[in-house]
Amino acid sequence: MTLWVLTILGLGALIGADFFIGRKPHDVSVKEAGIWTIVWIVLAALFGLGLLVFGNSQASGEFFAGYVTEKSLSVDNLFVFVLIMAKFSVPSHLQQRVLLVGVLIALVLRAIFIAAGAAIIASFSWVFYLFGAFLIYTAWKLIQEARSDEEEDDWEENRLLKAVEKKFGVADRYHGTKLFIVNNGKRVLTPLMVVMLAIGTTDILFALDSIPAIFGLTQDPYIVFTANAFALMGLRQLYFLIGGLLKKLVHLSYGLSVILGFIGVKLVLHALHESGVHVPEITIPFSLAVIGGVLAVTTITSLIASRKQAQREAAEAAASPAVPEDTSKDSVEA
Repeated sequence: MTLWVLTILGLGALIGADFFIGRKPHDVSVKEAGIWTIVWIVLAALFGLGLLVFGNSQASGEFFAGYVTEKSLSVDNLFVFVLIMAKFSVPSHLQQRVLLVGVLIALVLRAIFIAAGAAIIASFSWVFYLFGAFLIYTAWKLIQEARSDEEEDDWEENRLLKAVEKKFGVADRYHGTKLFIVNNGKRVLTPLMVVMLAIGTTDILFALDSIPAIFGLTQDPYIVFTANAFALMGLRQLYFLIGGLLKKLVHLSYGLSVILGFIGVKLVLHALHESGVHVPEITIPFSLAVIGGVLAVTTITSLIASRKQAQREAAEAAASPAVPEDTSKDSVEA
């Protein structure tokens, strides 16, 4: 209990410092985003090393494997965040505040998911079969979506968000950093509050695959929570750092499908082992190597494919004949 309390206080202090530094709404530069992304990665690395020094290598290895997995899944989630920001036409100087509060909401909701998952695992060992099958199914769905070549260009509000909007009402424009305003004697939400709720509640869908995935790497709720916390807390800066590069990661879905499928198989093997069946179990060092290797290969192949696509488009544009400014009807038909 002491460790949990100290950890939550420490995370709260980091979040408070992050909020205080960026309390004034402003456009986030690539330099600022890059510096803070490095800071959060270093903090996560120091925490993992602290587990190694004050705990053991098993705990440290599980944290790093879980952190890398959650971070990679979070990058895929940024695609949806971009769509939400566009859907609500969030001003660029307010996007930092939106992501900060949205991520905090997501962290609280994930903590509830983690507590529920830990309780279920402690009571029903067969749930590993369910988690494993679900991850393998999710991996297959990711491959099908990636092969369909259909780009998601819109985002629909979930039922919870629609219910909140209907109950409280929403102002017709942004009012700075205000979350509520009084309109005709009635207190209503501002669009800023709505988009914060959208970011936070949409993460519930992401947690449906990320939480079972990390439980496939460790069954320690403390490591599951801290790995999720560090992955989410650096997500805001990562949004501004690689926002323009997201479309270049064309093979990310394939990489994530391999990782989820691998962890799904690991969960099934673990369940069989717990049932007394003599099957090989996948170690944490091997898991970390597979996850890191898949992400590295996916990133390299994505950048190569994006560069080839850009060169192909440039060549097609150069080969296209220029259209004259003033053309007659006959020349146009010809």
